[in-house]
Amino acid sequence: MADPKGFLTTGREVAQTRPVDERVKDWNEVYVPGSLLPIISKQAGRCMDCGIPFCHQGCPLGNLIPEWNDYAYREDWTAASERLHATNNFPEFTGRLCPAPCESACVLGINQPAVTIKNVEVSIIDQAWDRGDVTPQPPERLSGKTVAVIGSGPAGLAAAQQLTRAGHTVAVYERADRIGGLLRYGIPEFKMEKSHINRRIEQMRAEGTKFRTEVEVGKDVDAAKLRRRYDAVVIAAGATVSRDLPVPGRELNGVHFAMEYLPLANKVQEGDLTVSPITAEGKHVVVIGGGDTGADCVGTAHRQGALSVTQLEIMPRPGEDRNANQPWPTFPMLYKVTSAHEEGGDRIYSVSTTHFEGDEEGNVQSLHLIEVEFTDGKLEQKPGTERTIPAQLVTLAMGFTGTDQANGLVQQFGLDLDARGNIARDDDYATNVGGVFVAGDAGRGQSLIVWAIAEGRSAARGVDRFLTGASALPSPIRPTDRSMMV
Repeated sequence: MADPKGFLTTGREVAQTRPVDERVKDWNEVYVPGSLLPIISKQAGRCMDCGIPFCHQGCPLGNLIPEWNDYAYREDWTAASERLHATNNFPEFTGRLCPAPCESACVLGINQPAVTIKNVEVSIIDQAWDRGDVTPQPPERLSGKTVAVIGSGPAGLAAAQQLTRAGHTVAVYERADRIGGLLRYGIPEFKMEKSHINRRIEQMRAEGTKFRTEVEVGKDVDAAKLRRRYDAVVIAAGATVSRDLPVPGRELNGVHFAMEYLPLANKVQEGDLTVSPITAEGKHVVVIGGGDTGADCVGTAHRQGALSVTQLEIMPRPGEDRNANQPWPTFPMLYKVTSAHEEGGDRIYSVSTTHFEGDEEGNVQSLHLIEVEFTDGKLEQKPGTERTIPAQLVTLAMGFTGTDQANGLVQQFGLDLDARGNIARDDDYATNVGGVFVAGDAGRGQSLIVWAIAEGRSAARGVDRFLTGASALPSPIRPTDRSMMV
């Protein structure tokens, strides 16, 4: 145990963010550099090393949280990094992007503010990189087996790294021009600077993983031919079909999916574009969808110089405390103020968009909405509550509905789908096609980054067993966990 009285004597502190008027003028991460290190040892000391650490259950990766909290408290960063990497290939990603279901399951959180697990995690990995503790881990010998991984998001990268370290020759196929999937083009720079991805890619290259960019399997490469070329294939292509809003005026210029809007802003930061073709500058912006992707659109619009930003959510405003049907240690739906929301804008709950209006040139100019409420378990409109708000740029951030089937990948492989439109698989992540496996959102549906990495690691074990008959690779997800959603 780190500090036996830490949870009694030390209050919760979190990472400091830079002043709003400073950070909205750039695209750097919002946190004050170096602000965590002076406080993180004491924060780690708040961990009680519970007899039953429910934080393990809260984290799909099964992170060994009390162990690396203890090392962080003692400032043994090398040992902390080793424990952290034992269950997580990319803690610098999860430490910045995960909503931290582990903290919701923290035993201290029953009646006190939970341990700042996420901040401890990111401090450990940042220290590991600074100290040179993160090095390539190439396999001692090669198996002679080859694996293709389709998709380079967190699930694909985790599967690729595990399989490479197991001795297989792995090639990752990515349809975009850079590796990273949604980590690269769906996550704004102010949430995670892309240098964190770049150095992981270099580590993986040094270990032996090969990368093929601008290759879309199903279009540029026939999926069936790819299967014949490799001993096994892992599909980690994500759930990339955005949920649409089929209302009058949807066809107007200026109404875009979030995944049309956000990648262009990231391409500006990569130096590919001088100005984004879809910009919020000088416009009234409306973001439809109240989740993390919506918040990413809000923060991006602020940095592009929007006149106003309004975020709409069809559900009621969550409470600030757990309600009775979301008891500890479940992951509760709580009112959350992200760094983007701190920067300004309005948030409107319990409303539904009825239609858009445009000008004579076909550009969206306004949005009509109406208040809604649940009546007998059904969402009903409230008569007399209609209103109009200005909208010259609208982003649809309402989630994703499944795997993209337009490119022919599903058909060319001959894959079965489940009732939700995801690629069907068994407990070893194997599809109905021999030697073809699926991991992450492509098989699970839209979920969290920790689930993606956990599924990539688990699928890698299934592939390794398929290729060699046995596997020493860990599998963080038990079959009974597969239906758990947070």
